[in-house]
Amino acid sequence: MNQHERLLIIDFGSQVTQLIARRLRELNVFCEIHPFNKVDDAFLAAFAPKAIIFSGGPSSVFAEGAPMPPAGVFDLGVPILGICYGQQVMMHLLGGKVERGHGTAEFGRAFVTPTTDKLDILDGWFAEGREQVWMSHGDHVSHIAPGFKVFGTSPNAPFAITADPERRFFAVQFHPEVHHTPKGAKLYENFVRLAGFTGDWTMGAYREDAIAKIRAQVGDAKVICGLSGGVDSSVAAVLIHEAIGDQLTCVFVDHGLLRQGEAEQVVTMFRDHYNMPLIHADESDLFLNALEGVSDPEVKRKTIGRLFIDVFQKHAHEVGGATFLAQGTLYPDVIESVSFSGGPSVTIKSHHNVGGLPEKMGMKLVEPLRELFKDEVRALGRELGLPASFIGRHPFPGPGLAIRCPGEITREKLAILRKADAVFIDQIRKHDLYDEIWQAFVALLPVKTVGVMGDGRTYDYACALRAVTSVDGMTADYYPFTHDFLGETATRIINEVQGINRVTYDITSKPPGTIEWE
Repeated sequence: MNQHERLLIIDFGSQVTQLIARRLRELNVFCEIHPFNKVDDAFLAAFAPKAIIFSGGPSSVFAEGAPMPPAGVFDLGVPILGICYGQQVMMHLLGGKVERGHGTAEFGRAFVTPTTDKLDILDGWFAEGREQVWMSHGDHVSHIAPGFKVFGTSPNAPFAITADPERRFFAVQFHPEVHHTPKGAKLYENFVRLAGFTGDWTMGAYREDAIAKIRAQVGDAKVICGLSGGVDSSVAAVLIHEAIGDQLTCVFVDHGLLRQGEAEQVVTMFRDHYNMPLIHADESDLFLNALEGVSDPEVKRKTIGRLFIDVFQKHAHEVGGATFLAQGTLYPDVIESVSFSGGPSVTIKSHHNVGGLPEKMGMKLVEPLRELFKDEVRALGRELGLPASFIGRHPFPGPGLAIRCPGEITREKLAILRKADAVFIDQIRKHDLYDEIWQAFVALLPVKTVGVMGDGRTYDYACALRAVTSVDGMTADYYPFTHDFLGETATRIINEVQGINRVTYDITSKPPGTIEWE
């Protein structure tokens, strides 16, 4: 993406560095996160950033081997914003002084008040006299570097906002990227405006660039794509098809663990709407037979993952001569796969995409979404004309209904679960709540309960409804349905789904729970 104006985020290990990138992308500014130890003077010259942000981090500038940027970063003549540890790094390297805690640590909400001096990066701040911010620091700046002035203070951070306006160096002790700093987005907006960004990062531009890039990478070779029907793989497939047409073949593996009507929806959209070469691999018997008698959730996941790779590999050979494998890898996957210290990341998802397939099959990867966040993928999907019903779909796990059916999986239980889930989603759509909810589903519990229907006794399954709100799935809270909605939904499920006689609602947040049940 060399032709775009680019901002570099140097990561010092903060847990919220991704949020900085999200804030900037929302402003149509292209940025990349790179660990401090991968950024040297040669990297800076090649990347040619228009501005730089130093992230926060858990380290102390006094620690042996403390994370630091390259020496030449301050000589580039571009605006720099240091956040929390990033502020301390700036002060430490530019002639100021940082000291350990001594009662000046701050964690959580704080209030910053302005000094009498004005600073362009603070336009729109301090209309009420002070601003709420989110602090998370042990060390603190005790003397600011030459050329810097103070523009905001908090009770425990006398240098909460400092800047050298002449060199366009800005430094804050708090985290403007988090939700708890309400006007943080405005600060980033001011920073990129001062840096001269025109906001040229749009999905229209990305689409054109990505298509050119795919054509250059692939040439006249064949590409196969594992299609799940989820947003990421669907957008990747449509984008690649637009670039290379029938050189792409998609393989849709139906493992028998999909929701009601899901396989038909996916196949119809891609065959009819996009006229795309598609292998529909109905392997439900293979998967369900292998899962018979299995109740341990980890064994379920591993069995499904292993079989998926086997099946995908088998059908990929039908394409013949494909040298590229397409995946819907997103930017958060890329970031999580590189820890800021350079060691192996503990956050890599064990079931990410198609595991070790590229190496096993001697294929190269095509990952056209690897620079995008989830909301940007949805925007690209709209740009490509995917149906709104697909773009706005709730996330659906790779193992499918297997992990929404605790205990042993049977065809009978899956049929009951599919019907109950369809009723629940229909209710949510009927009440116009679908887009307010991050994810919603039914879990069929591995217990039966006594009930009364008509004049007869029943002994059927209990189910749990689950609906959560979230931004990125990392944390989540249950959706506050009304009792009327829950009562109406429970009545419909019990009346319409044979095999269920009791309905519960899961009100556990994440953490301590997870969104899925297994």
